[in-house]
Amino acid sequence: MQMNATYTSLVAVGDSFTEGMSDRLPDGSYRGWADLLAARMAGVQPGFRYANLAVRGKLIGQIVEEQVAPAAALRADVVTLVGGLNDTLRPKCDMGRVRALLTEAVERLAPSCKQLVLMRSPGRRGPVLERFRPRMEELFGHVDELAARHGAVVVDLYGAEVLGDQRMWDVDRLHLTADGHRRVAEAVWQSLGYEPEDDWRTVLPPAVRPGFAARRIADARFAREHLVPWIGRRLTGRSSGDGRSGAQFSTADGRAFWITPAEGAGAGPVTGWRRLDEEPAPQPAQRPDQDALS
Repeated sequence: MQMNATYTSLVAVGDSFTEGMSDRLPDGSYRGWADLLAARMAGVQPGFRYANLAVRGKLIGQIVEEQVAPAAALRADVVTLVGGLNDTLRPKCDMGRVRALLTEAVERLAPSCKQLVLMRSPGRRGPVLERFRPRMEELFGHVDELAARHGAVVVDLYGAEVLGDQRMWDVDRLHLTADGHRRVAEAVWQSLGYEPEDDWRTVLPPAVRPGFAARRIADARFAREHLVPWIGRRLTGRSSGDGRSGAQFSTADGRAFWITPAEGAGAGPVTGWRRLDEEPAPQPAQRPDQDALS
């Protein structure tokens, strides 16, 4: 990857990991690594545009059906795609179907952008990871194959020791903390060729193991606030993403839209960016190898 990269736009596609749970802002909304990355990219590129289409709870089939076409239509410089992990965590999972759908998503998104970014998602160390590790590693092996075939960048979060540390995960044990999202943003930033700002792989100091009572209280809170509702949704066929759309997707228009920093303001948090509605259709992006041949 070339250093001193210049990208003018970013589209993020995926599930709760990319939506930003559990990096909660004071107003109750979520930020997450994709918003953090967009703000940093905007800080070095005037006129930068961004759209986050990710929705919590989505399976790879839903991502392909609901997000891929709107994302491709934006013709972004960079598209990030993270999906399939929710499928692997279901009791019954057809990995052949997951691989096929992920292949479809990559084949549709790669030609629409200059650089496609895929990820080997992080996993919280513990019994849940061990139970589903074979499926996850099968998924990540397929991610590697698709990246090699389509010239995508793979960000290996799964292989980072620090992101397996339980302290990097929120009380729901499914989503990264604010520090975890910050590290993911730095990892993607570096993978795109920007100058590193810190070492996102730096491990945490040795942990002090909580006492027995503290662990039981944490387990009870997790079960009451997160595990029981999750089981309830599985039994009733519901999802945490039902009725939701991506932050930059208009259900009324049936299309995604761009946001950009407000006129005269610094990049700042994307919650303060303005919507771009009346923009000429962008020209199809050229991949770097196409630029060399033109």
